[in-house]
Amino acid sequence: MNSALDLRGLWVPLITPFAADGSVDCEAIRRLCHEYLDAGAVGIVALGTTGEAPALDADEKTAVIAACSEVCAQRGAQLMVGTGTNSTRTTISGTVALKGVAACTSALVVVPYYVRPSEAAIVDHYKAVAAASPVPVLIYNIPYRTGRGLGAAAVLELAAVDNIVGIKQAVGALDADTLEILRDAPSDFFVLCGDDAYITPIILMGGHGAIAAASHVCTQRFVEMVECGVHGKLDDAVRHASALLAVVAAGFAEPNPAVWKGALHAQGRISSPDLRAPMGNASEASIQRCLAAISAASA
Repeated sequence: MNSALDLRGLWVPLITPFAADGSVDCEAIRRLCHEYLDAGAVGIVALGTTGEAPALDADEKTAVIAACSEVCAQRGAQLMVGTGTNSTRTTISGTVALKGVAACTSALVVVPYYVRPSEAAIVDHYKAVAAASPVPVLIYNIPYRTGRGLGAAAVLELAAVDNIVGIKQAVGALDADTLEILRDAPSDFFVLCGDDAYITPIILMGGHGAIAAASHVCTQRFVEMVECGVHGKLDDAVRHASALLAVVAAGFAEPNPAVWKGALHAQGRISSPDLRAPMGNASEASIQRCLAAISAASA
């Protein structure tokens, strides 16, 4: 474990904005990073699910990391980078490449997707990545995307492995496995919520924060919700969570990150709402519902 590492708080898993010609808009990345850090986010996550990482080529991924790293270094903020693939060798290669990246304090490594390895093989995968990684590793457990998940016993085994420091838990519920992890994980193992509707319940049960796609909008209120939960201000945390629930529901009404990009474009914060094919843009109706929810939560 890295005793100096502190991952508590709200992390924004950054979209990858595209220019009108389809190229990565690095200036928009820098601008958004500043906005989210100004609003109180503790760090930025680059190349996660919301960042459409599988649709980017190697040069584009390098450009995204560089833009996020530049801002985080300037601001004294943390950068987490998604490096997980469905190949152990490729995941190790991408993770090792983080050596020397300014402000990068951790790697987010998703459970290998599509190939559906056994749970024991997934544990071995993480042990191999952690042993090679120049930065601490977070597990990204999201079975409804990967086709495989990790139960509490496997997560707790990994929590004892050197250089594995936490988990983004996104299992679509506050389930028994999550509760067992929250109860039994070491005190320096960070549990970050990855399902935005469950942020407050998970924090109130002992979680440390969230990596929340919905915090692309209403960011300051998401920060306040997390901080209230972490500091035991139950009534305030519940009040924020209740107000933000409609934003979460509206933003995930279509495949992530389509609605968030549509809303950011409508707010004039990015130049294009476009996603990379095969992902498609959000419908106008979904964008308008999201904007209405944002307005209500911001009142």
